Amino acid sequence: MGMFGYAGALRALMLAFALLWLAPVAQVSAGTLLSPGGAVLIKKSIEPFGRVTAILSEGGLRDKWLGLQHRLADDLVQLALCEGDREGCVSPAALKFLAVVDDAKARDGRARLGEVNRAVNLAIRPADDLVQYGATDVWASPLMTFASGAGDCEDYAIAKFVALRLAGMAPEDLRIVIMRDTLRGEDHAVAAVRLEGQWLTLDNRRMMMVADTDVRNYRPTFVVDELGVRRYADMPLVAEAALH
Repeated sequence: MGMFGYAGALRALMLAFALLWLAPVAQVSAGTLLSPGGAVLIKKSIEPFGRVTAILSEGGLRDKWLGLQHRLADDLVQLALCEGDREGCVSPAALKFLAVVDDAKARDGRARLGEVNRAVNLAIRPADDLVQYGATDVWASPLMTFASGAGDCEDYAIAKFVALRLAGMAPEDLRIVIMRDTLRGEDHAVAAVRLEGQWLTLDNRRMMMVADTDVRNYRPTFVVDELGVRRYADMPLVAEAALH
């Protein structure tokens, strides 16, 4: 595919992806992160950490994800415009993010994942939401994060999630996982990518990617993808399957 064909294909992907983010947005209900709302329709699928999940029909976490989807759609339109005319691009953040996507696309397999993990970790410095935005637990879009050059754990995870999607990873192989750090007593977010049947976690706290089976001192609580937010059930898949 020539340069013009590649650029057109990527613009089309970004615009289609923007529409995809908006598709699930519906029926937003009130709730809080501590009281995440209704969880219905147990989904039996192999998720990171090998547990069944329950779809959240309402709640504060779901509301945050739905709100972020609108900002992601705006980001993707800006990225498509800049990708088509990089010299005329007015967004330095978009150019930086496109560079991450370009470098990832030039690699395959584990090297692609490692490139995104490394590049995003180096592009962003840790910052508290209250200091940066004057509010707690703000879910920033990638261009917001790259514009400021700072963010907290979920901002790293969101940027990696979107970069890998634009670099060609299938949506069914991408997740954002929220975990409870059992040592520090706080929540932590990472991106998770399935490669050759194994889920790898991409963490802002380390450059090395770690398989979900090797993660220690964390308890997964929620998983997020393009289709929405799901809460982890307490029972592992193997134990649940034994009941049937």
